[in-house]
Amino acid sequence: MERGLPHGRAQPGAVKRLTPKTAKTFILDNTALMAPPHVPEVLLHLADEAHDLWLRTEEELAEIGLPPPFWAFAWAGGQGLARYVLDNPGTVRGKRVLDFASGSGLVAIAAIKAGAKQVIAADIDPFCETAIAINLEANTVDAQFLGTDCVGSDDGWDVVLAGDVFYDKAFADRLLPWFRSLKARGAEILVGDPGRAYLPRTGLESLAVYQVPVTRVLEDAEVKRTTVWRLA
Repeated sequence: MERGLPHGRAQPGAVKRLTPKTAKTFILDNTALMAPPHVPEVLLHLADEAHDLWLRTEEELAEIGLPPPFWAFAWAGGQGLARYVLDNPGTVRGKRVLDFASGSGLVAIAAIKAGAKQVIAADIDPFCETAIAINLEANTVDAQFLGTDCVGSDDGWDVVLAGDVFYDKAFADRLLPWFRSLKARGAEILVGDPGRAYLPRTGLESLAVYQVPVTRVLEDAEVKRTTVWRLA
């Protein structure tokens, strides 16, 4: 299953319709503070088998006003990319970094811990702003949040980090020209990917390969071979 949510039956009981402004309590109630298995230096509020959020289908989440909560899980590409950044801090140290499709903020937090000068965590899911703020606080670090669709824009970032972004063809077709234009003017583009369906077959240089522990319900595997790529 790629970038989907597990299918199951939610626990009975009405849940008030959520908005990004009222999401903090819901996020705290439906997650636990834990370290992703491949990145123990970072703490995130994540959902696991103990939480009702884990069992809800996308349809059930839509009923309470919540888009698929990708921010509640540490995806393989993001874990691999965060691991690479922490192990190779020169990649981001002293630089302006965009963490694109940030989700939980895992990669953004790793970049801050590795010494980035400025980090922007970008995601179009408005609930990510709250989730990332909670996770930044848990790690006593700071980053900016960008909630608009920044594909095609250029704010002068030195490094763009993107985990698990090649799961949809239409989205991938938008990303590649943008990444290439940023690369052409001098930005470094690093992608963390565990073999998503629309990862480009050419134009990428492998920097590192990791065996990342993941959750079988989400990824149809317990370990995903995850590569960190640089746009060549």
